[in-house]
Amino acid sequence: MIRHVVMLRWSEAVTAEDVEAVSTALSGLPAQIGTLKNYSFGSDAGISTDNWDFAIVADFDDEAGYAHYRDHEAHHRAIADHIKPILADRSAVQFRL
Repeated sequence: MIRHVVMLRWSEAVTAEDVEAVSTALSGLPAQIGTLKNYSFGSDAGISTDNWDFAIVADFDDEAGYAHYRDHEAHHRAIADHIKPILADRSAVQFRL
C-alpha cells in the first residue's frame, strides 16, 4: 500500500467558508476516484503550536493507484478551484505501508 500525506498552510486572507469549500470539494473525490482506499482530511486541531493548517491522508493499493488519483481531473479541479486560491505553502510525502 501507498500512503500519500499532504500538509497545507493557508494564506492570511483565508476564511472559514474557504476551508469549508475545500472540505466539500475533497469529500466528493472518493466517489469519483476509485483507487482511493482510505481518505481523510481536516483542519489542525490546535493542540500544538506551529502546526500546518490542514492535512490530507490518502491510501492506495499501489503506485499506479496513487498516480491515477494524482492525475485525475476531479483532483486537479479541487486543487485549482479551492486550494490554490488560498494556499500559502504545501508539503507532501508518499510512503509504503
